[in-house]
Order: sequence, then C-alpha cells, then structure tokens
Amino acid sequence: MLDYPSIRIKAKALWLLGEMGYKYPAIIIPFVPQIIDMLQDEDDKIRERAVGALGRIGRGNISIIQPHIDKILSMANDTVPAVRMNFIWASENIATNNPDVFKDHMSVFADLLNDRSIRVRIEAPEIFRVIGKRKPEYVKPYLTKLGLMAQYDSDRVVRIHSSGAIKAATGEMEL
Repeated sequence: MLDYPSIRIKAKALWLLGEMGYKYPAIIIPFVPQIIDMLQDEDDKIRERAVGALGRIGRGNISIIQPHIDKILSMANDTVPAVRMNFIWASENIATNNPDVFKDHMSVFADLLNDRSIRVRIEAPEIFRVIGKRKPEYVKPYLTKLGLMAQYDSDRVVRIHSSGAIKAATGEMEL
C-alpha cells in the first residue's frame, strides 16, 4: 500500500507499519528504505506519517533505524509544523528506550523550543522530559531555558510542559 495512489491510504499504511514495527520490528525491515525515502515526499501528510512510523520502529528496535538517525533528525527543519511535531513524537518514541541516540543532538530539540508554531512549541519540552527521565545530564544544559519558559512563556501548556521537563531531569519543581 506504500505505492498506492491515494495519499490517505499511504498515510494509513505508514501508520500501520509503524505500529507493527513497534511490536514486531523484524518484519518491517524490508520496508524501512521506502519509509526513509518518504521523508522527502512532496506531501506533508506522508512525511508526517513516515517520521512517526520510524519513531515507533525505533522504539521497537533501534538497530533498524540507527543508520538513518541523521535523516530523521533533518525532519526538525521541515517547513510544515505538523511534520516537525511528529518528528518530536517520533524522537520521544525512540528516546523512551534509547536516549543515547540523541546525546549529541540535543541542540536540535533546543531550537524547537523557539519554533514559530505554537503546536511545536507545546510539544518541544516533552522530548526534554522523556530524555530527562533517563539521562538527566543531557537535559542539564537546557534547564535555564526550560526554567524561563516554565515561568514566562505566554502559553500555559508550554509552561506546564517545561515544568514537567525540569521535574523529570531534576526530580524537583524549583526553577
């Protein structure tokens, strides 16, 4: 179905492959190159679902997507906010079991804290929460920024998510 003419069908197929890849990653291996290629698709829904699928597959078995981390990380710069948001969700999936993958890429997520899209800015602190639970030292350089956001951001949900990231990384709510 990844070659089906309908965008909706392709998008559903990508979602399904992601879910299958989380539970049964080995059976998805033959489809990973095509999913990686879909990160460059002209349709934003396909890019959105492709990055999401890779996140679920990576949560199931990091070795399947490890060679493609740079391509996945490039989605942080997509022109469409929904794709950038799905990139964060995909990264959260990967980081749940493999936070070390992002050790040298935390600045990519830090840039998303200042995203022009409020939906992306709402989600961006969440990757710091997920990683902070497992590897607080990776989040430590960003605690000041998260603290300022937790106190002063104009959006209430951004403030809440930033506070949650701080708590996960430090075990306390003090800013």
